[in-house]
Amino acid sequence: MASPMSASRFLDVLRDEGISVVQVGDWPTHNRNHVGPWGPVHGVMIHHTVTSGTANTVRICRDGYAGLPGPLCHGVIAKNGSLHLVGYGRANHAGLGDDDVLRAVIAETSLPPDNESNTDGNRHFYGFECENLGDGQDPWPEAQLDTIERAAAAVCRHHGWNSRSVIGHLEWQPGKIDPRGFSMNTMRGRIQDRLA
Repeated sequence: MASPMSASRFLDVLRDEGISVVQVGDWPTHNRNHVGPWGPVHGVMIHHTVTSGTANTVRICRDGYAGLPGPLCHGVIAKNGSLHLVGYGRANHAGLGDDDVLRAVIAETSLPPDNESNTDGNRHFYGFECENLGDGQDPWPEAQLDTIERAAAAVCRHHGWNSRSVIGHLEWQPGKIDPRGFSMNTMRGRIQDRLA
């Protein structure tokens, strides 16, 4: 069980991992904490945005849209590898997912199939939205994949987690497909190599 790091510490660990970080507005206090708790945290969740254009993507992830208020993540990872911090605290990114998956993340063991939606993931996961159309055709530039690896590793390093604490949205909630276009197992391998 881990308490979320402070916003300033979050910024520091990302920069310490060699990431180009862009701070957007009042990100350290922009959150959904008034609707439920943030923490304990147990892992990192990776998403794709189904958007194009960094400015547009960052705006949507910060502000949200009708029916789903922002922030929609903690950081947006752009095609060029920059990471835009849009919120900190509880964010509308994970939704309800599988309690068996959460137990596996906590234990850092192999993931079971996600076949139910009964557990609040917004409370327990750091979330990174990655600029991509999610159609299986939109490319994932190496600069972007490198930042996904670095951002997840930075959070894991701070909390003493290994790469099994990093999951894709598709591994958490039935019916989700993100991130589409690269393998989470391959990404976890990259993260573990970086942590080693």
